[in-house]
Amino acid sequence: MEIVDAHVHFWEIGQGNQPWLEHPEPNLLGDYSPMAHDYGPAELRADAGRLALAGAVHIEADAVDPRAETRWLVDQIDETASPVLPSVLVVGADLSRSDAVETLEAQMAMTPRVRGVRQILNVHADPLFDYVGRHYMAEPVWRSNFARLCALGLSFDLQIYPSQMKQAAALAAEHPQTSLVLNHAGMYVDRHGVAGWREWRDGLRALAARDNVAIKLSGFGMLDHRWTVDSIRPLILEAIDAFGVGRCLFASNFPVDSLYARYGDIWRAYADVVADASAAEKQALFADNARRVYRIHSQEKI
Repeated sequence: MEIVDAHVHFWEIGQGNQPWLEHPEPNLLGDYSPMAHDYGPAELRADAGRLALAGAVHIEADAVDPRAETRWLVDQIDETASPVLPSVLVVGADLSRSDAVETLEAQMAMTPRVRGVRQILNVHADPLFDYVGRHYMAEPVWRSNFARLCALGLSFDLQIYPSQMKQAAALAAEHPQTSLVLNHAGMYVDRHGVAGWREWRDGLRALAARDNVAIKLSGFGMLDHRWTVDSIRPLILEAIDAFGVGRCLFASNFPVDSLYARYGDIWRAYADVVADASAAEKQALFADNARRVYRIHSQEKI
């Protein structure tokens, strides 16, 4: 099966642009020190082994300086390789800053491979799960800069918890021409009762009601460190039921999810879950949807 991995991260620790990797402190990921090493296209190719990796979408990796991260990534791209890795970039920017658009335009000027932006938005009452401690989607400057993404031709990678999905669905409705991609199957975090499941399930459907929202099926290990095919099966099938095959993208979240499984095992698990899907549906889930959503062209220079 051909694979276009819709969510990977590359970094070089020595650059000092990801201090959270230089000095690992256990968090919702658990002890993530085993992934605190350089990771780039060569490492991804090695992890993929004999899998038919046809492309990969690089997602910003919480860099202190997003411009420096993109500048470094551009240097990693070998235009003669097949596939080119990373194929396209989803860059970082803090949309609550007055210079957010300037930051995005500077990164777009570095390479025509920029397709979108991600700013992590996860807020949670439990400090273990809280990423940012601010409700960015309610802030006027953030919302004003978000409104400019469409004119820039950029999508937005949406990393939130279920409790934020209703607000995100309203944002998507306000900006129907801006493509949003929900990260990591909506990060079903509150797993201790029926209410948590319902909040996740109903939130998915609120977002799925907006035609401009897609969902990445990835990152299952972050909140389920001992996941199995059977534990992720209901999450994947629920998401596909809500969004339809045409708006679901499989992804690895490597090297983050290397903490919990090998690269090939993740993709084999996905294949197991959708084993009874048609060949066309599998091609969409594993490769073509990522190509369409992130506008990944042929391997010719772009």
